[in-house]
Amino acid sequence: MIHRLTENIDFHGQALSLRAERQRLIASNIANADTPGYVARGMDFAQALKEATGAVRPAPALAVSQAGHLGGAAPGARAEANLLYAAPSQTNLDRNTVDMDRERASFVDNSVKYEATLRFINGGVRTMLDAIRGGQ
Repeated sequence: MIHRLTENIDFHGQALSLRAERQRLIASNIANADTPGYVARGMDFAQALKEATGAVRPAPALAVSQAGHLGGAAPGARAEANLLYAAPSQTNLDRNTVDMDRERASFVDNSVKYEATLRFINGGVRTMLDAIRGGQ
């Protein structure tokens, strides 16, 4: 039972970390709403969570073809793999793709889900502590 609880907490810990990263991306988009040429970024959260928890293997890194070549992915490449560019909802003269309505809605949605994930983690820890104490 303890093993199952730790797996559950680990899963929610991964989700919490990804939610924090998503919130950072959304905040960056909002901060650059008036920056000409800025392209809004998003995250494929479901795919990132699958990769983080091992449910799906990430795309393989480049193979080393010569002895002097560097192997593997560049630092941060795994984090960048799930980042997407937002499609513009309407054309702007300054080529900025930030849609403030979409970003505000995403910010609130992600905040609620972040809070829910914290509550799941808190509940899991509470259950584990109760099990350790023997229900006292």
